[in-house]
Amino acid sequence: MKISVIIPYFNAAKWIRETLASVAEQAIQDMEVIVVDDGSTDEGAKNFEQDFPFVQLVRTGNQGPSLARNLGFSLSKGEFIQFLDADDLLAPGKLKLQLETLESTGAEVAYGAWQKIFIGNDGNRIMGKVEDRKLVDSEADLFTDFWCPPAAYLFRRGIVEKTGGFRESLAIIQDARFALDCALQGARFVYCQGIMAYYRVHSSLSVSQKDPVAFYQDCLRNANEVQLWWLDHGGINQERKKALLRVYNSICRASFENDSATFEAAYKALNLVDPGHIPEKTRMRLVYKIFGYRNAELVSLWYRRSRAFFSLINGRKKA
Repeated sequence: MKISVIIPYFNAAKWIRETLASVAEQAIQDMEVIVVDDGSTDEGAKNFEQDFPFVQLVRTGNQGPSLARNLGFSLSKGEFIQFLDADDLLAPGKLKLQLETLESTGAEVAYGAWQKIFIGNDGNRIMGKVEDRKLVDSEADLFTDFWCPPAAYLFRRGIVEKTGGFRESLAIIQDARFALDCALQGARFVYCQGIMAYYRVHSSLSVSQKDPVAFYQDCLRNANEVQLWWLDHGGINQERKKALLRVYNSICRASFENDSATFEAAYKALNLVDPGHIPEKTRMRLVYKIFGYRNAELVSLWYRRSRAFFSLINGRKKA
């Protein structure tokens, strides 16, 4: 078996048929498609079986997308693995291009550009910006701000096995951590020119938007784990230090107002990496120096609130 496509499915009846159609249109002969129904309560999984007989449907209780992906992988036979969310789309010719690229280069992971599709309540579609970036330092980039939806990647089976799969302990950022784990395990990433996938943005909020507090708690847990990994695998060099400071600073800023426990834990971690740390890229650097980190964050919060308030007042006046 050349390629296994693994799709975690949960109440995605509105999207799954087009997703499966985008897989069928890849015209890959030696391919299997495994859909793991993660305890859905809709009829979507039942309804698509007749129109897509090539799909192997597996049902399980609701335990989250990471477990669904890992279960699908354990049942798969492909030499190359495509993880695909049930509401995303593969771009035409994506699998053929990335398969040929991995085979010709010997790399473990192929990736490329992707594009958002905004779906309104009326069903109309608006094509968003094409997200097209190349990795420079795969570990640091994937740890900080480089993200692609799973649909934009193609993985060799061996690197998926090395990572141990998706981390079920990270409920929100498990897809980002999986790509990072590939890099931490020494995977070579190769860029493919063109759009590889379409990421549908619809009325349902993402998990990170639904619960931002839990999202940054996940980010903190992830950062702590990665820091320990780096300490055990070569130590904290300058690039790794910069990446850790960037992430811990972001968590401090995001959690300061609504999650004091996460702020304190992130602030402690920040100071272990760089005692007495003062953010470099900020207009408030002098404020941090004079008043200290916590007080500077308080000033920054007041400033953001004031700007938001006056923007609201000005907006009402113009209206």
